[in-house]
Amino acid sequence: MQLSDIPQIKHVDADNFFLLAGPCAIEGEDMALRIAEKVVKITDKLNIPYVFKGSFKKANRSRIDSFTGIGDEKALKILRKVSETFGVPTVTDIHEVSDAAMAAEYVDILQIPAFLVRQTDLVVAAAQTGKVVNLKKGQFMSPEAMKHAVQKVKDSGSDKAWITDRGTMFGYQDMIVDFRGIPTMREFAPTVLDVTHSLQQPNQTSGVTGGRPNMIETIARAGIVNQVDGLFIETHFDPANAKSDGANMLDLQYLEGLLSRLVAIRKTIQSFN
Repeated sequence: MQLSDIPQIKHVDADNFFLLAGPCAIEGEDMALRIAEKVVKITDKLNIPYVFKGSFKKANRSRIDSFTGIGDEKALKILRKVSETFGVPTVTDIHEVSDAAMAAEYVDILQIPAFLVRQTDLVVAAAQTGKVVNLKKGQFMSPEAMKHAVQKVKDSGSDKAWITDRGTMFGYQDMIVDFRGIPTMREFAPTVLDVTHSLQQPNQTSGVTGGRPNMIETIARAGIVNQVDGLFIETHFDPANAKSDGANMLDLQYLEGLLSRLVAIRKTIQSFN
């Protein structure tokens, strides 16, 4: 598929990486619009194709009292409002077969969470909506195994698939990005690097996932050098008080500087080709 196939996507001729960015979860309308407005301004300035990301619900949580969402329809309507207000496409993750058709009414890209990417019925349901399907590589899977997830999308009558690497489990409480997998997965589909989830430290005894946000730029730079097609970055204006994944999100105030440096690195890498 071509990036230009996505409704409202901008800057597709800039020869840049594309960006999926936004909060982990939709906490409310004001916060979503505030984050989207800032990221749209930055990406327009830097000519980066941009997709707003926000989960309409969070199903994979450590504890039963963890934040899961503000209500499915309410959150999906906010995602639609972001798209209509700023003229950008949106992506959200789905967890059940019934989520696919529902979410497809509101967003442009359906994301399959890493823990669920082997769930055939879920992948097929997403593909059958006709939307782009962003397949997150399971933390337990090899890069080579992702060809089967992509093939499920193709066998469902769609060629609209991306792969997103979000790291591989290393022991019980750490994630490692194996950059050898990037060129492998790019043979199957456009490949995105999920920078912030790659820096999670899951399975903490507190039941709250930790993270290493100080390493965001290190991982992002390595992704650009290794020619990923896109980057996935969760960002928030107040990560410490975010309702989900605050420990590994990028503070929004640092996003423009980071992206500016990454664009410069991308231009340098492209000059070698």
